[in-house]
Amino acid sequence: MKDILEEIVAYKRTEVAAQKEQLSPRKLYAEVERMMAEGVTRRSLSRALAEDSVGIIAEFKRRSPSKGWIKEEGKPQVVPPSYEKAGAAALSILTDEKYFGGSMDFVRSARPLVGLPILRKDFIVDEYQLFQARQIGADAVLLIAADLTREETRSLTATAHELGLEVLLELHAEHELDYADLPVDAIGVNNRNLGTFVTDVGNSFRLAARLPQDRVLVSESGISRPDTIRLLREAGYRGFLIGETFMKANDPGEALRDFIEQIRHEPN
Repeated sequence: MKDILEEIVAYKRTEVAAQKEQLSPRKLYAEVERMMAEGVTRRSLSRALAEDSVGIIAEFKRRSPSKGWIKEEGKPQVVPPSYEKAGAAALSILTDEKYFGGSMDFVRSARPLVGLPILRKDFIVDEYQLFQARQIGADAVLLIAADLTREETRSLTATAHELGLEVLLELHAEHELDYADLPVDAIGVNNRNLGTFVTDVGNSFRLAARLPQDRVLVSESGISRPDTIRLLREAGYRGFLIGETFMKANDPGEALRDFIEQIRHEPN
């Protein structure tokens, strides 16, 4: 079976090289340094999840490599603010264009309209992308263990922290558990196999006991039932990244509001 992740990462390296031709690293880094000197307030993803009673990271995701367009007409000026009003703890915005129909402009558009932490969701393979994340107004970035060596992850994490960005480290399999002791801000378990895009929420339960309990734990993908949130919280998770469940609804914000209401009325 074709490994989708391998294809995406190969393309991402080519894409980043092209972006560097358009805006040199020197110019981008200088622009970010100017921004940082202005002291723009950063928002903590990990604290927002730890302090929220539900902990949903609502995702603005218009497309999927496995399912095609989910909501092609979705607008970053509309959906993320509706998520905030509905009770999301944080936002995730896809910035990969080729495979997920995303854009860095989506973060730029949403940032002045929302007060929640924004996670730049992409396939980070180069520190240049961390500076991009800071430039567009993201508060956190996703690092995927399957994309990176342990040392690459450590180095990218250090650079992210220097830029005032938090890091959500995504794991999927047991052989990636040795990444879990790196100084990241939150650890996510992806229930979707990024090679095949098959989803199994049981993955979060299988890995829960082997994750460090002093970190904010996040379960990602494939969550569609409110009772699953309750069970995952019992297993130690405090964040739940959900996109398709809401984006496929006519009104994603209203779908999130209903979902949260159901969680709060779940019997203990």
